[in-house]
Amino acid sequence: MTAISVICPTCGAPVEWGAQSPHRPFCCERCKLIDLGAWAAEEHAIPGDGVEDELFSADLPLCEH
Repeated sequence: MTAISVICPTCGAPVEWGAQSPHRPFCCERCKLIDLGAWAAEEHAIPGDGVEDELFSADLPLCEH
C-alpha cells in the first residue's frame, strides 16, 4: 500500500498522512501554530453569505453589555 503524502499548508514540505505525522496536515508543531496565529489574526477567513448572516442574526438573543 502506498503512503499518502500531502503538502504542509504553511511551509510546503511533504507530509505523510498517517500516525507517524501527528500534526498532519502540517509538518510540525511550529507550522501548526503559525497557521493558528494567522486565523486568530483574521488573516484567514471562510467566505460567508452576508444575506444569510443578516437573515439568521435576528434569531440570536440580544447581547446586553
